[in-house]
Amino acid sequence: MAVVIPALLRGFVGAICAQAASSRLTPSALRHLTLSSVMKSKRKTDHLERTADVVRREVVSAAKVCGAADESPSVKRLRLLVADKDFSFKAGQWVDFFIPGVSVVGGFSICSSPRLLEQERMIELAVKYTNHPPALWIHNQCTLDSEVAMRVGGEFFFDPQPADASRNLVLIAGGVGINPLLSILRHAADLHRERANKGRGYEIGTIRLFYSAKNTSELLFKKNILDLVNEFPEKIACSLHVTKQTTQISAELKPYITGRITEKEIGYHISRETLFYICGPPPMTDFFSKELESSHVPKEHIYFEKWW
Repeated sequence: MAVVIPALLRGFVGAICAQAASSRLTPSALRHLTLSSVMKSKRKTDHLERTADVVRREVVSAAKVCGAADESPSVKRLRLLVADKDFSFKAGQWVDFFIPGVSVVGGFSICSSPRLLEQERMIELAVKYTNHPPALWIHNQCTLDSEVAMRVGGEFFFDPQPADASRNLVLIAGGVGINPLLSILRHAADLHRERANKGRGYEIGTIRLFYSAKNTSELLFKKNILDLVNEFPEKIACSLHVTKQTTQISAELKPYITGRITEKEIGYHISRETLFYICGPPPMTDFFSKELESSHVPKEHIYFEKWW
């Protein structure tokens, strides 16, 4: 069931009361949430504070956890069923994540493609372990059939229309910043499949992913990424970058692994037809967005998302 939050409450929805755990998420349950509960988290890294001015959808939808797995030693992947047909998102967007009994609202990028939601009513999230209450709940308390609620937001997305000009994509990810970029990568692959199968739809250009993490165990979704590279070698390429590797790199990954991402590597891909999407720690996003600007890439071709 969808609930539209009145304008007075937008941006101040905090913790869902126990009623929200039922399959019917009622307006009264949402209105039970108070400003005081939201403001318990005064950290500058609070998701609602950081994104207070960012566009959100009005619809808040109930969701049920239907799958969970360890994606890395520090990251848990969730699959959630969202029956509400009014719930939709664009590749690259995030959700406000409301948890019964937790007064702090989580903010997590969706890593699945819009096509998965259209076909199976599922979305996927991948959440790093931290002391932030929503992440703690996901790692320590979340179980199959746990009920939550979500609201889509964010201005970082790739959503071309069929008649739009073809664009190349360069995706630059650091750590869990891979999440929205994987959604974009998967969406681009879906668009390419549709064009190849039906002879119509958006024509995607080439896609190059640069993905950096401390070590190979923290490179998330390695198999998914390499499967797409192998499925569409003429369209998709990737390089995987590790900065603190102490163990031997597997033979499967070795051809793709190198050191830190450099501005020189990125510079090779600058063109008038290329869009750049960057997501990672703030120093990384700041560095590459400024480097691209100094290389005369138009600001409207540079998109970035910072995650603390």
